[in-house]
Amino acid sequence: MKILVIGSGGREHALTWALSNSFKVSSLWCAPGNPGMAEETFSYNGRTVSCVPIEVTDILGLRNFAKQMEVDLTIVGPSSTVSWHR
Repeated sequence: MKILVIGSGGREHALTWALSNSFKVSSLWCAPGNPGMAEETFSYNGRTVSCVPIEVTDILGLRNFAKQMEVDLTIVGPSSTVSWHR
């Protein structure tokens, strides 16, 4: 499964860590992520998690990335800090 985690805080880092320990996850991206997330590795193959420089407010950029990479699941971490209304 290919997963995109949106956010850069502790909540998203915890999600990233947990997901990187699943054998079901083949690719894992964080947008924008943080330096700690970029150091996480998959427990079963040693690959690192990828951080993508797309801000949480760049909805179109996130959508395009998800389509391009054929992401199966997107997890949105930020809650009240992001307004999704235009």
